[in-house]
Amino acid sequence: MISDFPITEGKSFTSADEAVEYIVYLYENNCGKIRAAFRDLLSSTHEEDNSAQATYPFVGFKIEAKDLHVDARLSYGVMTDPGLYGTTVTHPDFFKEYYREQIALLIERHKVPVIVGLSDQPIPFPFVVDHTPAQLDAEQLWNVRNGFVLPNLSRIDDSIPNGTRSFGEKDIKPLSLFSAERVDYSLHRLKHYTGTSPEHFQGFILLTNYQRYIDAFINYSQEQLASDEDYTELVGPGNVVLGKKYGKVDTSTPPAYLPQMPAYHLKRKDGQGITFINIGVGPTNAKTITDHLAVLRPHCWIMIGHCAGLRSTQVLGDYVLAHAYVREDHVLDQDLPPWVPLPPIAEVQVALQQAAVNVSQEKEAELKTRMRTGTLITTDNRNWELRTHELYEKFRQTRAIALDMESATVAANGFRFRVPYGTLLCVSDKPIHGEIKLQGMANAFYRERVNQHLKIGLEAVRLLRENGAEQLHSRKLRGFDEPPFR
Repeated sequence: MISDFPITEGKSFTSADEAVEYIVYLYENNCGKIRAAFRDLLSSTHEEDNSAQATYPFVGFKIEAKDLHVDARLSYGVMTDPGLYGTTVTHPDFFKEYYREQIALLIERHKVPVIVGLSDQPIPFPFVVDHTPAQLDAEQLWNVRNGFVLPNLSRIDDSIPNGTRSFGEKDIKPLSLFSAERVDYSLHRLKHYTGTSPEHFQGFILLTNYQRYIDAFINYSQEQLASDEDYTELVGPGNVVLGKKYGKVDTSTPPAYLPQMPAYHLKRKDGQGITFINIGVGPTNAKTITDHLAVLRPHCWIMIGHCAGLRSTQVLGDYVLAHAYVREDHVLDQDLPPWVPLPPIAEVQVALQQAAVNVSQEKEAELKTRMRTGTLITTDNRNWELRTHELYEKFRQTRAIALDMESATVAANGFRFRVPYGTLLCVSDKPIHGEIKLQGMANAFYRERVNQHLKIGLEAVRLLRENGAEQLHSRKLRGFDEPPFR
């Protein structure tokens, strides 16, 4: 069975715990080769370079027809066809629980062992050693560029999640949506864009387009650290600890400038806390961050930001719960054609609606006067208001109730990457009805609505967590020949 896979140092396991421990060993041992070679380079020690032999661990399963007796209603953790399945894996230091869960499900459901070994895919040097060219002299830099494996973008693509790659009967079918090199690439991009290291990211993610929401989140996090035993610390850009359950707060100096999309992590012991990211304005930002967040396999991401109300009956501060999206953003057209529908995720929709009731303390009938459920248009034109006359027809045909610049992109990438998604927006202006965003109006609106809006998003996360994160991963996000890993 081991010989069926193109690996070395292969072993077979019937225990997920033992398999993961072997993954850890292989990964750390091979990263150690790269680090040792780099130390030799810096010290001008001319020893044998083993860095080229450093490759990613591989996880595989061989499934025969007799092994396929499983519940067809399962959305993940199951292989639907006989054959060989495999993937390269990386960073078991913070993917350990995820790998353990996915491998255990497959062993249990199919009654077959897992194969773990070393692939033939090299681990690129920058994904192991964090250095900058300024730290090296010209000769050392030349030696790095010519003596170590660098990332090869021709090996990194999203053809598996996009559903555009086909596999023959004798091919090794993908075990996961992403290869190890794609994961490593995104982990480094996340650190760049958010200013925080990947290990701080939590299982539930909130996205916003206004920093003022972040300020309110920091205050909320401090309260939770003081009152909820499950939360451990709050980490912000620069990996600065802004709050701790016990002990003194880290006095590390915050970064001189906020990163492009600053992230704040209210961490829990089980990793199922809340990561809150200010993604800024625009669909390109929304695509960029969710492209990379997807490799973390979060339980969901929810957009809570501002929008333009399109109905005369709406007032500033009303809420919009999107249940359909019109994709006028265009940034994902090549990856997910606009004709692909984006289904609402029932569990997220119900949680957001119930959270609004819980936070506002209003009856559902009363809340409906301030929270509309309907179609949301996402545009890539920051000054769409200057095209209002020609957009009227689309507004009428789609029955849209609001317009923004991020939410359909967030939802589309959630669908594309099998990450449950949702949107709850707050009406900040009504341009087509003459209520444009003015300074005085904005200040009054912010004072009245930001805290409540944020609390609804946070309450929705609490409800989703308590209802069981596994309930979120709906079959409607998965196709008929999906990779088994969630």
